[in-house]
Amino acid sequence: MRIHCIRLIRGTAVCLLVWILAPCAAVLAQEAPEDDESALAIQPQKGDGVIEEGEDEIAELARAVQNPVANLISVPIQNNTTFKFGPQEEVQNVANIQPVWPFRISQSWNFITRTILPIVSQPPFLPDQDRTTGLGDTVFTGFFSPAKASKVIWGAGPALQIPTSTDDRLGLGEWALGPSVVFLGMPGNFVVGGLVNNVWNLGGDTDINFFFSQFFVNYNLSGGWYLITAPIITANWEAESGSQWTVPVGGGAGKVFVVGKQPMNVNFQVYYNVEKPDFVGDWASRIQVQFMFPK
Repeated sequence: MRIHCIRLIRGTAVCLLVWILAPCAAVLAQEAPEDDESALAIQPQKGDGVIEEGEDEIAELARAVQNPVANLISVPIQNNTTFKFGPQEEVQNVANIQPVWPFRISQSWNFITRTILPIVSQPPFLPDQDRTTGLGDTVFTGFFSPAKASKVIWGAGPALQIPTSTDDRLGLGEWALGPSVVFLGMPGNFVVGGLVNNVWNLGGDTDINFFFSQFFVNYNLSGGWYLITAPIITANWEAESGSQWTVPVGGGAGKVFVVGKQPMNVNFQVYYNVEKPDFVGDWASRIQVQFMFPK
């Protein structure tokens, strides 16, 4: 009980610190005096999601969809399929609806919200069980990110798990909270970075201490095509030793294009789990279709 309280206090304290310091920094940056009025203008930055005059729209959108804190409204629908999942070695499918909505909160800061609503199709774990399909737990992440152009793009804020699961087999059904950080750079045709968070339960009956990370490397080709590797590496610190980590390796390819006036992004990836709990299959695939609404 004492360890549980320490974890809860530590996680909550970190999140509160992020919530307090980031807006304060934004206000201070906004109120700071400038010697030149032109310095107040937001400088354009490649991959920011804003189409500037004379800019290659497809190339800019390709970089923007690879930037988790771009100033770009988008709705990705990502389908993740794991093969030979569970003791019955059947297929698990998780379709994530992931709307991204950025806000300008000051002259110097943006606030980007990312919500993941999973629709889960869970195979049976026992011979007499049926497949269960429904909602999993929703994860909301908010990133405070500097609006000014820089070589290193970053954002930080809270990650909140919301108990929306419709069945015990589809999610833990508990509130959880923790800090989240994203960072990336765009050297040449590359977009390289990572997103990391860890959440702890806020009361409830289940101990949650869950680590999530996604490190990504994209190489942009001509015509909106790109190569991508973006494995999702997770750790359940409450699980037994040997069953905590899931570490996939792999990648795929994608393309940004326009249908009528609607910009879209589609990619396909395949991963092999080099480290995993016994009940998780070796192979997984990911298909993503993303609708973009640039400014």
